[in-house]
Amino acid sequence: MLRRLPVDEALIKLDKFLTGAYVSGLYTVRVIHGKGTGTLRREVRRELSRHPLVKSFRPAEPWEGGGGAVVVQLVEK
Repeated sequence: MLRRLPVDEALIKLDKFLTGAYVSGLYTVRVIHGKGTGTLRREVRRELSRHPLVKSFRPAEPWEGGGGAVVVQLVEK
């Protein structure tokens, strides 16, 4: 969960989370960034769009966290 973190700290935590998920063999993860002002959401999505382990991502459905989360598909090993 990245809510309430400064952007730079959140992006470091995001990278560690994605790497850990990939190493663990997960292919789908949910990243919770919160709603707030939208700054963290924007930066998280920007980072996901260029991260080498991310195949694709989409906004979370209401039951997955809605506007405060994103569902990420990781590349396969």
